[in-house]
Amino acid sequence: MPHPMPKKFLYPPARRDAVVDNYHGTPVADPYRWLEDPQAPETQAWLEAQQRLTPAWLAAVPTRDSIKARLTELWNYPRYSVPHRAGTRYFFWKNTGLQPQDVLYRQATLDSEPVMVLDPNTFSPDGTIAVTNCAVSHDGTLLAYALSQHGSDWQIVKIRHVETGQDCAESLLWCRFTGIAWTHDNAGFFYNRFPEPGTVSEDESYAWNRLYWHALGTLQGDDQLVYERPDNQELRFFPLITDDGKYLVLHVWHRSTPPNRLYYRAVDSAGPVIRLLDEADANYAFLGNVDAVFYVYTDLEAPRGRIMAIDLAHPAREQWHTVIPEQPDTLAFATMVNNQLAVVYMHDACHRVELYDLDGVFLHDIALPTMGSIVGLAGKRTETELFLAFQSFLHPTTILRYHCPTGALTRLHAAEMPFELDAYETRQIFYTSKDGTRVPMFLTHKKGLVQNGRTPTLLYGYGGFLHSMTPFFAIAPLVWFEQGGLYAVACLRGGGEYGEAWHRAGMLEQKQNVFDDYIAAAEWLIANDYTSAARLAIRGGSNGGLLVAACMLQRPELFGAVVCERPVTDMLRYHKFTAGRLWVNEYGNAETSPEHFAFLSVYSPLHNVTSGVAYPPTLITTADTDDRVVPSHALKFAAALQAADAGVNPILLRMERDAGHGLGKPTGKVIDELRDIYAFLFTIFDMGWCES
Repeated sequence: MPHPMPKKFLYPPARRDAVVDNYHGTPVADPYRWLEDPQAPETQAWLEAQQRLTPAWLAAVPTRDSIKARLTELWNYPRYSVPHRAGTRYFFWKNTGLQPQDVLYRQATLDSEPVMVLDPNTFSPDGTIAVTNCAVSHDGTLLAYALSQHGSDWQIVKIRHVETGQDCAESLLWCRFTGIAWTHDNAGFFYNRFPEPGTVSEDESYAWNRLYWHALGTLQGDDQLVYERPDNQELRFFPLITDDGKYLVLHVWHRSTPPNRLYYRAVDSAGPVIRLLDEADANYAFLGNVDAVFYVYTDLEAPRGRIMAIDLAHPAREQWHTVIPEQPDTLAFATMVNNQLAVVYMHDACHRVELYDLDGVFLHDIALPTMGSIVGLAGKRTETELFLAFQSFLHPTTILRYHCPTGALTRLHAAEMPFELDAYETRQIFYTSKDGTRVPMFLTHKKGLVQNGRTPTLLYGYGGFLHSMTPFFAIAPLVWFEQGGLYAVACLRGGGEYGEAWHRAGMLEQKQNVFDDYIAAAEWLIANDYTSAARLAIRGGSNGGLLVAACMLQRPELFGAVVCERPVTDMLRYHKFTAGRLWVNEYGNAETSPEHFAFLSVYSPLHNVTSGVAYPPTLITTADTDDRVVPSHALKFAAALQAADAGVNPILLRMERDAGHGLGKPTGKVIDELRDIYAFLFTIFDMGWCES
């Protein structure tokens, strides 16, 4: 039954101010600047009006309850992480199905009864306090864990005795994207944090990241400052301790994408931190060490990645030794296990796993169940077990154990869920983008699908920050499949599917390539009679929200519906808010660079809304405590679209309360949000509900 739609939507009015900024001689209006203040009474009143409109529209969808019931049913199966060995114990996360948050367990052996270590579900009645990071000490007796509330990226670090379950008295504050590195004597750990509020200006609250040493059982005020860079306050330090306990290693980041740096110091040294790789000329990742030889991944002079060995006694670049040279396929990540290198490659955006000895001699592949992705990898150089988490679009996450001496690959945990996965299929196709670039795309649908141009199709993409769209398992698309829909995932430039060159082809002044790739994917689906423009929906979140917003504005006639989640839409001011300053490497800075302003202003969604255009039905989502992509992006974009729209299609804004960017969101909130997204899509496409 179609949703009753009015001839013309009446939206809550949004005041337009005469705010104009000057960008290098070009005036740019920003009439909804007042919506950047979330606490202002006028903003709150406007939001309350939006929140009356959107829930009322969604509540009238007759299939909404059925969608939630089916999502809940599908969600209710046990899910596991890969085990990590510490001391004589294995640690892993598990969710029985509908628990708001995953629970941490330990085992003496892989066959023994699990013992609960930490249950985040006891921290809040609504499940909105989550564990967003944790580190177990080398001997497995101590746990440091970071808590986030309401989805915030800010964390509070607590410490627990694993055997007794008792927490220490101290709490560590002002942590965000924090690494925790225990020393092997359990005396304490290194960690990085930001300044205490009030000690720096608000503009600098996301700068001045510093490395500290926390001694177990002491107050944070007594923590020792270990390292800082007052000459470069934008650097961030992520610490780890080598498996042999000898070295403190720092991954050093400027903003959120490569290039990065690699520093180290002997753990028992009071000397200076040594800047081993300090040119910021490539991506570097420490993999492990054998005594004073570091094994490091890099894409320096190898855009698809290679592994090299650096002898700390002879660290000059001309003395580096390439262990595994660049291959035709992209090196995604690697780890050391059993004095070997387990290397995950991407072949056309699908993972494969190879083993090499430490001299770089290829040993053999590890056979994977089907075309898919490794989403977890755990092992240690001196141990014989490698644990892998594998998934694909129709293959729920499976935990595998590979025994290196025998080559035996066994399943520890295979998901069992109420869905007939064998009735569906995934295949990979390749299409041509506007400039002739070959782009991969995955299509998943019921077997025997007839290409008649009428299939409801949901096209997903991201295209940025080196993030690769390898095959993934998600529960929500199963509901789409069941109702006859096709789910398409495009591997756009800006990701890492083909290495750093693929990433750079979709960033800064090349960002339009990402939008062209996505538009070309939509055109291919239509040209090949899978769907039509009226039956094609696009969906993306965060940087993917920017993607769908920009493409919808550039080609509004090409899409039948748009789901724009937690989007970045104000490309001229994004760097002024919370974590936005970390994205300048990826997007650019319109304020400081005329060249950057020239290309950012051309595609910035907020600044390219055209009055009088009938835009597709659009659902914009955000959350009130999102401190990564602040809600004002979504609010200002919704106000601009609603004011400009000349059609009869709904432009809806959904605000989630007590939630952030998605980090640690409890299961119930996830299901409710997906219920509304799919209720919106089913209604727009007039899709009936067939009980499975």
